[in-house]
Amino acid sequence: MENLISQRITLNPDICHGKPCIRGLRYPVEFILELLSSGMSPEEILEDYEDLERDDILAALQFATRLTQIKGIYQIV
Repeated sequence: MENLISQRITLNPDICHGKPCIRGLRYPVEFILELLSSGMSPEEILEDYEDLERDDILAALQFATRLTQIKGIYQIV
């Protein structure tokens, strides 16, 4: 799983304000997740955004999964 994330998810301060993006393109991971959570299927996303690949969508999901595996969340006051 980690290999797909490291190959597909990039961080660049000059692209989308440094948010995690797909392969250096201007598709933040959060955008892919929003499309999926709105009910779009991976196939529909790939039809609408031809420069994305199926592994990009899987990497976004794996990245989100990895974020939920943190040990704890602390409130900053």
